[in-house]
Amino acid sequence: MAIKGKITVTAIKSLRVEDKRLNDTEIAGFHARISTKGAIKYYLFYRLNGKQVNYLLGSASDITPAQARDIAKAKVGLVTQGQDIQEEKKEAKREYLIQKALKLGIFLEEKYYPYLVSRNPKTAQKTYQHIANRFDFLIDRQLGDISAWEIQKWIGDRRKEGRAAATINYSVNTLKGALSRAVDWGLIESHNLKTIKPIKEDNTRIRYLTIEEEHRLLSVIQDRDQLIREKRVSANHHREKRGQELHPFFEGVRFVDYVEPIILTAMHTGLRRGELLSLTWDDVFFPNQYLVVKATEAKSKKTRIVPLNPTVLEVLREWRQQNPFCNYVFVSGEDKPLTDIKKPWLRLVEHAGLVNFNFHDLRHHFASKLVMAGVDLNTVRELLGHSDLKMTLRYAHLAPEHKAAAVNLIG
Repeated sequence: MAIKGKITVTAIKSLRVEDKRLNDTEIAGFHARISTKGAIKYYLFYRLNGKQVNYLLGSASDITPAQARDIAKAKVGLVTQGQDIQEEKKEAKREYLIQKALKLGIFLEEKYYPYLVSRNPKTAQKTYQHIANRFDFLIDRQLGDISAWEIQKWIGDRRKEGRAAATINYSVNTLKGALSRAVDWGLIESHNLKTIKPIKEDNTRIRYLTIEEEHRLLSVIQDRDQLIREKRVSANHHREKRGQELHPFFEGVRFVDYVEPIILTAMHTGLRRGELLSLTWDDVFFPNQYLVVKATEAKSKKTRIVPLNPTVLEVLREWRQQNPFCNYVFVSGEDKPLTDIKKPWLRLVEHAGLVNFNFHDLRHHFASKLVMAGVDLNTVRELLGHSDLKMTLRYAHLAPEHKAAAVNLIG
């Protein structure tokens, strides 16, 4: 029950939990509250335009009763002049948060990342890291100082490096999205990245492996496998000399790690990178000889069934035997889903002497071989998971019947 009395050091020390509140007898509305845990805070109760407001002055652990009284007097004076001190306090807090969050790095970590998690926990970390890594030179930059000119320069540099238009556009769009949220939240007034036009993407580009290139790629994969086995033998030899525990020798197993299985699976199923990385063993049906790409992982948001030919079926069976307790098909460490294959892939491509061939091109390779083998385009569309036939028509020129029809025109 609330009690009355002048708020002093003695009165505050004597305040009990059951008292709940001490109303000051000198300043109207000035009071102290005590929580069920004994924490005491000072407040000022006032009315403004018929509205009741309770204003927090401070905590007893931070200010003395005398200091709280002085603050209360000052605030009463402002209220008398018609000022809304609560709104001023909120505005001051907003200004503080704005100043704190103005740097891109802080904004991404404290504001944008939690927002991404609330929207889609599965992709939040990837999006956050993508912006932080691609635009690391902007991490300490004020949000309002990020200009379209320097992003345009960044785009030019990436194009000189030979980066794909789609990759560059994706990076710029993720940064645009972050800055647009900052505008929505009142952290900055505007940004001018919207003036940057996307690079025109060549969606007709199809890169697939020739028979000789495919042999080279498979050969360097085997060379890598053998090198890892030899290094393991050498390392264990030194560990044995030191009396240390030996690592497995890879005896009786086909694969030394995930690299060969994931590349062969990509070549023989045409799955997208994201679909491969999210694939679980529950999605692989060995008796029926097919795998399922769930709608949640597919770009088209539709579930599709992909048959497994004898080559990839054998690969997955042997890989499963090596990883009987893992949930994800392609793992890194102790049943942690693989997140990237970039480093080993780039080394393999370099060693195989493949020019302008990225991991996604394994999907083009799969589709191209099907079309050149005479598979109709609609079946290829279904296997690839294209939402319409337009995307699949890129492979039409590879169909043997088209070549034959062209020659027959002059026959």
